[in-house]
Amino acid sequence: MVRIRVLVVDDHRIFAESLAAALAAEPDVDVSAAGSGPAALRCLERAVAEGRRYDVLLVDADLGGQLPGGRAAVPVQVANEEGLVDGISLVAGVRSAHPAVRVVVLAERDDPRRAALALQAGACGWVAKDCSLSRLLNVIRGVLRDETHLPPALLTGVLRELTAARKHRTESERLVESLTPREREVLRCMVAGLGRKAVAERLFLSPHTVRTHMQNVLGKLGVHSTLAAVALARRAGVGPVDLGPAGRIMPEESSSA
Repeated sequence: MVRIRVLVVDDHRIFAESLAAALAAEPDVDVSAAGSGPAALRCLERAVAEGRRYDVLLVDADLGGQLPGGRAAVPVQVANEEGLVDGISLVAGVRSAHPAVRVVVLAERDDPRRAALALQAGACGWVAKDCSLSRLLNVIRGVLRDETHLPPALLTGVLRELTAARKHRTESERLVESLTPREREVLRCMVAGLGRKAVAERLFLSPHTVRTHMQNVLGKLGVHSTLAAVALARRAGVGPVDLGPAGRIMPEESSSA
């Protein structure tokens, strides 16, 4: 019998342990529980090292507390147990580091926007926490067959959100393409959180030149702040600059000041 290895990730201990116990009663399911994002990542790494990888993660949508407005998913890099990692960001981190693992989000309520964010982050399903055990087992087995599972009531809303996200991404990509290679480098530094002085040092430019480039970037992107520029860059798929071992930028492409 092929056994399915499941990891339940929820910071409500009673719920996590109760769900794990219910799933463990199935003859073909091995299940463990983790109470936080960092703990889940450690479980995944340990399982890989021991040669017994997990197949499915069941992740609480509100892991680490509700984030106002729902933030965009980002890769997870957490060094300690105290680091709060929301459920959707954990999805992105897991799918990046462990692409073979299927992730299903467990939610208290239907939310088309957050469900769309979860799918964009790499989730294979969005399931209500109060669904039946048989329904959850069907979803677990379904995602292992590369199926995507959403409650029927969410389909229209999620499709609308995904369509809007594609439109915004296309518009953002068009604006980023208007930047010169040097301006794109500066934008990647901004995405990495570097200030004007740090950008100047890393690109071997004067602070005045960097200031000019930053103003040009904001103007071409049609925004009025670094934060807005970074948000637009993220939508367009622009990642942070890659720093070499000596703190120097590994260029994305050759450019001149």
